[in-house]
Amino acid sequence: PHSASSSSHFLTLLQSESPVNFPLRYTLKMSYAPPVKKEVDAVAEDEVVHRIRITLTSRNVENLEKVCDVLKKSALDQDLHVSGPVRLPTRKLRITTRKAPSGEGTNTWDRFEMRIHKRIIDLHAPSKAVKSITSISIEPGVEIDVTINDR
Repeated sequence: PHSASSSSHFLTLLQSESPVNFPLRYTLKMSYAPPVKKEVDAVAEDEVVHRIRITLTSRNVENLEKVCDVLKKSALDQDLHVSGPVRLPTRKLRITTRKAPSGEGTNTWDRFEMRIHKRIIDLHAPSKAVKSITSISIEPGVEIDVTINDR
């Protein structure tokens, strides 16, 4: 990193000040100051940050995505830490039944399927902010479950 002239100049300075010949070593002195611990003031209960998990389930994907977008936008408008929506695997509930009510005739079958879509949104926010976020209008057929975990 240093040019040859600067290292030779440094070497001549060392040799002129000290009669002992020693190998040239660069030493770097650093001081470490441990982080200052802030005193914890009496924090109001509303200001305590909670980990909040919002679970949304629905059979209609479009309505579910609309609610997820609105929740995320409202949380980001309040400058909250948001992760998600995480898309969980779709549960497919299947029922296979005979078409003929009497059981006679050709063996024909109906296959019915109900798909349940699930999304998870995680927030780090005070409980007062969660009340304002979850006061949005919810699309029909979307179920919301809010779980609050303390740290």
